[in-house]
Amino acid sequence: MKFKYPKKSLGQNFLKDKNIIDIIVNSADIKKNDIILEVGPGTGNLTEKILSKSPKKIFAIEKDKFLVEKLHEKFNEKIILINEDILKIDEKNYSNTPMIVFGNLPYNVSTQILIKWIRYSNLNNTFKKFILMFQKEVAERIIAQVNSKNYGRLAVLSSWKLKIEKIIDVSPHCFYPIPKVKSSVLLIKPKKEYFNIKNPKNLEHITNIFFNQRRKMIKKPLNIIFKNVNEISKKLNININDRPQNLSSLKYLEICKEFENLNS
Repeated sequence: MKFKYPKKSLGQNFLKDKNIIDIIVNSADIKKNDIILEVGPGTGNLTEKILSKSPKKIFAIEKDKFLVEKLHEKFNEKIILINEDILKIDEKNYSNTPMIVFGNLPYNVSTQILIKWIRYSNLNNTFKKFILMFQKEVAERIIAQVNSKNYGRLAVLSSWKLKIEKIIDVSPHCFYPIPKVKSSVLLIKPKKEYFNIKNPKNLEHITNIFFNQRRKMIKKPLNIIFKNVNEISKKLNININDRPQNLSSLKYLEICKEFENLNS
């Protein structure tokens, strides 16, 4: 399929390696009644492999109008093409059953897309699983564990509602054009049960305050959030001399819960 040069403004890097494509699609374990949502199908290489598994339906969200036209020529009525920005759509409108999402996410907005999904109150009812490609550095921040150098707000937000495992690292040479960075594929499944907080944006707010000062002792961000720091630290069993990377995801959720209780 002929197509215009990839657009840097849309972060386009098209996956071409058939072995990697096979690994990605096989990791999803697609069944005949599955509904697929593919984000950024590009030239359709991954789409073609997904079609070979005969899912019930494939929705493909593509922002680039030129690519939508080419994908329509290639697949005709085999897939449902949606010429929209993934950040602006409501995925609940496309399926009444949980969907499998594939995405070679644009590096420049990948974390925004992930956080958009985490904000869903009915995440488990909308999505069955995600198989997503991220810049390797971002993927390492998503799966980072407490006390590690990559551990930060993205790991806290992600681990709140999601179970995540790395499938494979991907060489830049598996793409056209060749990006300057390595990539990683993550298999992500929504948790059926997770810590209850009123609003995900409160957790985003709390983690932003802490990790904007990640080298400072947590007494400082606690003082920004609470007036009664000593009382809160005792209640939650927090050492105010620790640093943000020393607090578990659960502690951040507990802090968020206290914040919500005080501001309700």
